Amino acid sequence: MKLNKRAFIASTLAVATLAAAGTAQAQSALDNVMKAKAIKIAIPTDFPPYGFVGTDLQPQGLDVDMARYIAAKLGAKVELVPVTSANRIPYLQTQKADLVISTLGKNPEREKVIDFTIAYSPFFQAVFAAKSLPVTAFADLAGKSVGVTRGAIEDQELSKVAPATADIKRFEDNNATVSAFVSGQVQAIATGASVAGNMMARNPQLNTEYKLLLKDSPNFIGVAKGEDALRTKVNEIILAAKKSGDIDAMAKKWLGRPAGTLPE
Repeated sequence: MKLNKRAFIASTLAVATLAAAGTAQAQSALDNVMKAKAIKIAIPTDFPPYGFVGTDLQPQGLDVDMARYIAAKLGAKVELVPVTSANRIPYLQTQKADLVISTLGKNPEREKVIDFTIAYSPFFQAVFAAKSLPVTAFADLAGKSVGVTRGAIEDQELSKVAPATADIKRFEDNNATVSAFVSGQVQAIATGASVAGNMMARNPQLNTEYKLLLKDSPNFIGVAKGEDALRTKVNEIILAAKKSGDIDAMAKKWLGRPAGTLPE
């Protein structure tokens, strides 16, 4: 009887010890970062203007700037880990990265496997045109030609708000839409921020700028499940960056517009 009781107590203590160890491990990311003064952050390198490789062969873009910003606020050296859309979440789950800053949208499926900070940047579909073209409202598109990819989100959104006299020209893919704008077949283009950013980087002579917002889908930073301390700390950094204007400055630099109001 005493032996059974001792065995039960020993077993209970073992389970409690394992649970405590599991909790400590689950909450260890921030402690590890602060102790090592280093953080691994996954970023894109093939998705301008959020992340791409510059002419100096170094990563650059909004997500890259944000990764460096957070590392600096943590007092840590950043290791940028290039990822793709397919492997960015697995890298977080397997501890190949402490954070994922890679145009990551939040949805119920992803929330089952990782956690998210508050939003740090906009991801949007918009109308872009030359700075010399006077467009400050959708009514200004009257009588103007606008290129858009057939069936894309921006096609659907533009159809809701464009005046009846706007000349909407639909193309079969993004490359054809961009080519039409670059070659002067259309005066404006309705597309996503990433497509526009790449187009503007390749064609600076066009003096293209952001004109009108069609749809906003903000980006969030991915954190491994259970790493609440790290997530809370990053949220504090993002909130302070919003208040100081640093978030708006980054968005203005890479997207041509301030971040504006982002969900928390």
